[in-house]
Amino acid sequence: MKILYFIYQWFIAGPIFLVLTILTAIVTIIGSVIGKRDLWGYYPAHIWSRATCTLFLMRVKVEGRENIDPMTSYVFVANHQGAYDIWAIYGYLNHNFKWLMKKSLEKIFLVGDACKFAGHVFVDDSSVAGIKNTIASAEKTLKNGMSVVIFPEGSRSYDGKMIPFKRGAFMLAAEFRLPVVPITIDGSFKAMPRTTYNMHPSVIRLTIHKPIYPGEKGFNTKVLMAQCREEIQSKLPE
Repeated sequence: MKILYFIYQWFIAGPIFLVLTILTAIVTIIGSVIGKRDLWGYYPAHIWSRATCTLFLMRVKVEGRENIDPMTSYVFVANHQGAYDIWAIYGYLNHNFKWLMKKSLEKIFLVGDACKFAGHVFVDDSSVAGIKNTIASAEKTLKNGMSVVIFPEGSRSYDGKMIPFKRGAFMLAAEFRLPVVPITIDGSFKAMPRTTYNMHPSVIRLTIHKPIYPGEKGFNTKVLMAQCREEIQSKLPE
């Protein structure tokens, strides 16, 4: 079965995925230029992500979707097991949002351009000026009632276990006093570990936890970070 899936992945699903990715990027760019960037910046990628999971025989199960209101802005923070985290959230969260993503990703052919036109926020933490520019870009996005999704670990795990969180996501939530929603992703490491491009058909579980709201004085970022980590860990295997 592994050999059959290997052949299917590279010679059937892979080429189809490549074509879908290019088409999605082009549609996103054209749609965002024409108008309604928030619509074209989300729905083509939403469909592309669901198609990708189906194409590579991944099943995504979602728990806790009732915890969020589609009309409310949130800062979503999720653990980062593997590449399928992106497709699982994009395809199955069912909530319009923008990514806070690494600045290096804007160099990816067509995809980087599509992300720019869609209004996703590229994080530049190389300097104080870069961080200020990131916050300014995020402010423009969030003031229109949009949500953002961040991987506070900053990069994918090498073994499926969580690595230390960075404070940026929580500082952003504190800055704008938005409710924070922890998301647990389990199964994407098995689907496609960071160390290989070979995939394994898997069940990916997406758990949407209840929002954490700021108090009268806002958030204590250290407390918020610890609370989110505890919530995310609670739905991961020990």
